[in-house]
Amino acid sequence: MTDRSQRNERLRIAVQKSGRLADRSAELISGAGLRILKGANELLYRIENQPIDLLRVRDDDIPTFVADGVAELGIVGYNVLAEHFPDRDLEEMIVQRLGFGSCTLKIAVPNEVDYTGPQWLEGKRIATSYPNILGKWLKDHGVTAEIVEMRGAVEVAPRMKIAHAICDLVSTGATLEANGMKATDLVLKSEAVLIKAPHAPPAELAHTYDMLLRRFDGVTASTGAKYVMMNAPKAHLDEIIRMIPGADAPTIMPLAGREDAVAVHAVCQENVFWDTLDKLKTAGASAILVLPIEKMMK
Repeated sequence: MTDRSQRNERLRIAVQKSGRLADRSAELISGAGLRILKGANELLYRIENQPIDLLRVRDDDIPTFVADGVAELGIVGYNVLAEHFPDRDLEEMIVQRLGFGSCTLKIAVPNEVDYTGPQWLEGKRIATSYPNILGKWLKDHGVTAEIVEMRGAVEVAPRMKIAHAICDLVSTGATLEANGMKATDLVLKSEAVLIKAPHAPPAELAHTYDMLLRRFDGVTASTGAKYVMMNAPKAHLDEIIRMIPGADAPTIMPLAGREDAVAVHAVCQENVFWDTLDKLKTAGASAILVLPIEKMMK
């Protein structure tokens, strides 16, 4: 564990310096009201308005830096965390699931293969950058296969006769399609997660630490959320409330000069599509407004 007496009393957040999660992590931090200043080097950036530093490292170094206490918090893909600590209870490390960077780790095989399920992999060679996750998945399915570890271009392994199948991250599937492959079984669902060090922050930074978690939670909760307002006839109120996507306990208020209708306000955690508005209108709702939510704190 790092000796805190040898550095300034500032919280450290380990983040990916470049790659898939780097920009979204910066957006989360800025969205929490933290002003990022570039440092004298690319390793350490400073937060101007809070006693916080950003430790900018490779994604596969983040779990170690947080577990060893070099940083109090880290933003990393769940897939990286699971690969790094295959035998640890990851829920003990995870503070929040951040709702971005979603992807899946899947088995993929050439298009011409008649894949019939995990047992098809018995005795085969599988190329992957995630040997620990794949090994656990194979064990859970009672399959014995040879894992070929690769650090990049995993999708070319079958074409180069290195492996019969691969286990790789899939977002759109375009890379697999370009290489004549198809995704099959799901191995792991992943998204960005906020992880914490095993020790509590110093007492003098506890307030900053708690504030940071509240703000991150607020930013995450407000991402994609909408505030919906409408007038609704009392006769169809229950039906209209059921139509509002992802709404939790909407606010019902009387309307001035109206005995037959009420105002309905709701925070929607799911997308509000035009089809939904059409259905609300058909049910008798009127003056429907859908507004973005910039900030929200539970």
